[in-house]
Amino acid sequence: MFGICNLANIPLRIDASDKSEIVSQVLYGEHFEIIGQSNQWLKIKLQYDGYEGWIDSKQMQKISEIEYQQISEDAIVLNADLVEYITGPNNFLMPIPLGSSLGFLNYSEINKTNLTFEGLKVSGIKEKSNLIITAFMYLNAPYLWGGKTPFGIDCSGFTQMVYKLNGYKLMRDASQQATQGEALSFIEESEPGDLAFFDNEEGNIIHVGIIMSDNYIIHASGKVRIDRLDHLGIYNPETNRHTHKLRVIKKIVSS
Repeated sequence: MFGICNLANIPLRIDASDKSEIVSQVLYGEHFEIIGQSNQWLKIKLQYDGYEGWIDSKQMQKISEIEYQQISEDAIVLNADLVEYITGPNNFLMPIPLGSSLGFLNYSEINKTNLTFEGLKVSGIKEKSNLIITAFMYLNAPYLWGGKTPFGIDCSGFTQMVYKLNGYKLMRDASQQATQGEALSFIEESEPGDLAFFDNEEGNIIHVGIIMSDNYIIHASGKVRIDRLDHLGIYNPETNRHTHKLRVIKKIVSS
């Protein structure tokens, strides 16, 4: 079985319960394979990044395997504004966040109620320099574990969505993203748009941010914010201390 998210965004949980931890979100138009079921709960695997979790069956629309394959093969088309609206007959109006997927609207078999989108769209691969411009759209978004929108986002959700809006695929978690790209030896070798990863005392990757010019970094910690970056890690000028310990810098996109 297969499905698609037909709401602005829904929680993806680690277990089949409303009380379970939210590990990510499924944004409007994202499609997935249904790989398990427990009462009203469906275990899904997102097509975009292979991430798995549980959603409420009332918060999705079933699609056929053929429709799933068609959407998967199409170019990704995303909402490019902070908030836009899906409209439809009988004054239907639904807000959707930045990065929502819109390609399925072209399929009348899925879009049975003739929903339309008239806002700004983005598709295709953009210049690496555009990553920072996109990152600024999330500036001051509150930190939310599992979040992927300007109204709540975590560190790896932030980097994944910024890259996705520019046509580049990142995995969902910071530890997964750290396996991608080419490692750099020094900060001086990095360019704006490269990723910096940070670990804890056990050596586990727990944080990621996007490198800017002049030794700055934009990352989600409390909120999406800009701090200093040096060979030790992230330096917060407000608290006058390092908050994250640098592990590795990865170049995902060549300029």
